Amino acid sequence: MRVSLKDVAAHAGVSIKTVSNVVNNYQHVTPAMRERVQRSLDTLGYRPNLTARHLRNGRTGIIALALPELGNPYFAELAAAVIDAAADHDHIVLLDHTGGRREQELLVSRGFRARVIDGLILSPLELGTEDLRDRAEHVPLVLLGEREYDLPYDHIAIDNVAAARTAVRHLVDLGRREVAFIGARGGRSEPAQLRVRGWRAELVAAGLPADDGLVAATDGWGHADGAAAMARILETGRRPDAVFAYNDVMAIGAMRTLHERGLRVPEDLAVVGFDDVVEGRFGAVTLTSVSPDKTAIGRLAVESVLARLAGGALEPRRIRAAHRLVERESTVGRSAAHGG
Repeated sequence: MRVSLKDVAAHAGVSIKTVSNVVNNYQHVTPAMRERVQRSLDTLGYRPNLTARHLRNGRTGIIALALPELGNPYFAELAAAVIDAAADHDHIVLLDHTGGRREQELLVSRGFRARVIDGLILSPLELGTEDLRDRAEHVPLVLLGEREYDLPYDHIAIDNVAAARTAVRHLVDLGRREVAFIGARGGRSEPAQLRVRGWRAELVAAGLPADDGLVAATDGWGHADGAAAMARILETGRRPDAVFAYNDVMAIGAMRTLHERGLRVPEDLAVVGFDDVVEGRFGAVTLTSVSPDKTAIGRLAVESVLARLAGGALEPRRIRAAHRLVERESTVGRSAAHGG
């Protein structure tokens, strides 16, 4: 049987209004009274009816999160971060999978779920500025990812150029002199373009080769794409001593190719990935990776949606989330990675 505020009030010997004030965390309740009511809440197992609370405010308590690749570990971990952050604010998350397809991203952005959600967090791959400029839907929109948009929406991203330079600088500092890049893509794939730009800028700054013969373009960003890209570079006759991959999944695929060719990581060829997904921490050779602060990205995205819902004349914000390089065996070797 569901416990009501009336039941709690009777158990605590206080008014229903006092119980409501405690449940809603109002400030003007004495510590002693708060503790008294909380004991009754805990004893009776009271659970607030969040749906009713949201509906009284004209809300649904649901935030939509639209991602391009739910099978990609990075997006799975990012979704978990958003879900956890939303739960801290008594909201739930509705997941949409766009597949990185423009038509699906358009459908989501134009509000086909608008009547059941309070806000939308969207990570687009294909949408351009013009696609979103004339968006008529009033549900708050927060953008994730590294595409550049001149739009009146909050946008949360890491600095991809700086992150790529950090990865390449690490390899150069280790004495690597021919660093390949796998995962370049043309068209609207700005994250890949930005990471190539950072790769090239850091190599040029170090006086090292950064020619197109060291860049492998791919149609996708999966394990097989990374393995095939690594094979193509080796088959050209070039023998890089390091590789920087667009993401961890491709880096793991590349390491499989290196293993099959009898090349050792990192002795013959050092490898750096991007995203710091869990899979990279448990391979036979653990993966050095650029680690975006996924927890912060999820929290900032949810807080941005809720700030828009709260109203006020907020200026659109371009928020830079933090990143860091996590050194593991694929660049520094087993003994250094483990402090030996």
